[in-house]
Amino acid sequence: MTVALAMMASACTAPGATTGNRAASASALPAGNFDYTTWDSYLGGGESSQYSALNQVNTGNVQQLQLAWSYPTGEGQPPRFNPVVAGGRMYVLAGDGNLVALNPATGTEIWRSSIEGRIGARGINYWKSADGSEERLMVVNDGMLRAIDARTGRFIDGFGQAGKVDLRGALRSDGVEARPLQSDNPGRIYKDTIIISLPAGHYDYASSPGDIQAYDIRTGALKWAFHVVPRVGEFGSETWPEKDREKFGGIHNWSESTIDTELGLVFIPTGTARYDFYGGNREGNNLFANSLVALNAETGERVWHFQTVHHDLWDFDLPAAPKLMTITKDGQQIPVVIQPSKQGFLFVFDRRDGTPVWPINETPVPASDVPGEKASPTQPIPSWPERFGRDRFTAEDINPHIPEADQAKLRELLAKSRNEGIFTPPSLRGSISMPGHNGGTNWGGVAADPVRQRIYVVSRELPLLLNLNPDRRAEAKAAMPNGEGDDIMPYRWPTNFLLQSNGMVAIKPPFSYLTAYDMNTGNKLYAIPNGEVMTLERQGITGVGAQAPRGGPVATAGGLLFVGTATDRKFRARDADTGRVLWEYELPAATEGVPAVFEVDGRQYITIPVGGVGHFAGGLGLPEPGPSQYMTFALPAGAK
Repeated sequence: MTVALAMMASACTAPGATTGNRAASASALPAGNFDYTTWDSYLGGGESSQYSALNQVNTGNVQQLQLAWSYPTGEGQPPRFNPVVAGGRMYVLAGDGNLVALNPATGTEIWRSSIEGRIGARGINYWKSADGSEERLMVVNDGMLRAIDARTGRFIDGFGQAGKVDLRGALRSDGVEARPLQSDNPGRIYKDTIIISLPAGHYDYASSPGDIQAYDIRTGALKWAFHVVPRVGEFGSETWPEKDREKFGGIHNWSESTIDTELGLVFIPTGTARYDFYGGNREGNNLFANSLVALNAETGERVWHFQTVHHDLWDFDLPAAPKLMTITKDGQQIPVVIQPSKQGFLFVFDRRDGTPVWPINETPVPASDVPGEKASPTQPIPSWPERFGRDRFTAEDINPHIPEADQAKLRELLAKSRNEGIFTPPSLRGSISMPGHNGGTNWGGVAADPVRQRIYVVSRELPLLLNLNPDRRAEAKAAMPNGEGDDIMPYRWPTNFLLQSNGMVAIKPPFSYLTAYDMNTGNKLYAIPNGEVMTLERQGITGVGAQAPRGGPVATAGGLLFVGTATDRKFRARDADTGRVLWEYELPAATEGVPAVFEVDGRQYITIPVGGVGHFAGGLGLPEPGPSQYMTFALPAGAK
């Protein structure tokens, strides 16, 4: 099989950013022909907008919205799967891990798969041939890429070898032996190609790289591969130690990716290099970790990239899909890609060549005091837009709704820990990380309105303690790539999200925000608490924001913003202009994931996954959740 490996030639254009062969001239504007009326892919479409041009449900009638149907998912994992509607069917994931096709207008089951083993829990890809004769669902099943007949739910035996493609096949054979490469990221389809970003395989110093690979949807043949850890001699190679290069891993796009069909690009946001919190053995900036990488979707050639964190020590993966739109700035139209981050930044680039729309400044940051660690002296920080959420956690910010004994322990902890802002490096004595690697925004957490040039961000406040402990086992040192030397030591860290005895986070409210931006100016339109905590509501305490929400927003042409929250079990429609709640529905359980907005026979529907108690909510004393299900809402028949 012939593999077209990504070409690596480039020229510097900005700190941290480089461009290669341009996919379009700087003067050419995209045609603006994305389809925002269907919901045929994860997050609505390959452009990942989380936006619907449907407006039957709008600010004037949303108060009439009612439950149209629900589909129980049964025992097992509560759903967070974003439903996909295509080919006259809705595809959802049941509690036992099987795909189910439903009638999208009634919730009646059409077929149910018989998949054994895990598939991605967040979404799926649908493909239809140009002549309409074939419809396929592409899934990763226990590390094997597989094709499913979308009309019947049966695996297609002629795909790959006996119906399977092992995603480990394109990794180098002299690297770390990887477990089956299973991910919740469904990848993206471009024409007749599925582009899959591999997971790291191991959560350890020695892990496989999260290479980006493209396969033919009909045959399963490998089309191209992009090496996220550059091999010796490839572009970016100098940002890594040469020794043990084949054993460095991580840098996986675990979150989401975006297809720009107008420019023929796929935008891949990457994560940290292994091991996440200590990098004494991987001196350098470690490309293409923590980078937005723009690849030619046909060939895998790198067109441009920007690294948002150098030599990551905080697990500041890029957690959400890049968002596309065309803005007007200084009288000029600019097609942009907007990359949200865990740190609370929006990185905004001309998507044709990676030029920052607003300056991104290399800013001095605190140095590491851990033996052998060579932290980057600077980090790229956008000058604009203003970041979302908070960036500090001090004694004045302790949550007043936790017991006084817990507050006293936190004051003591804060007094003895390093606490010097977002880029406080991990330490042996303990460092406060705020907003932390589970803070900021997360998968599905950002919606883009490309018509009104707005961005809506769901973010959460979750500080944590990074406390490194040396691992002195001989086998740990032996497994560490480039681990020679007395000052290089494998370190571990105990997971400490500073959850308190009553299950609450350590920081005072708001625990989460919904922030809206006008991207023509970069100005914030509003930043408001997103939801509530049911246990505080019972005490009459409101306006606090939900704790650690993972409910993604969807914006609509009807002027609405739909978003659900778990710790108060509410689904809301907000006025997109102000954030004001126009309608809310009390759910029987938590909701996590992204709603689907679609139309059947002229009627608009909104479907959300419902189930479980929610992320970081298990200790809050919430009521036992009701049955897991997909709940679908619509206006009453004949409503206007």
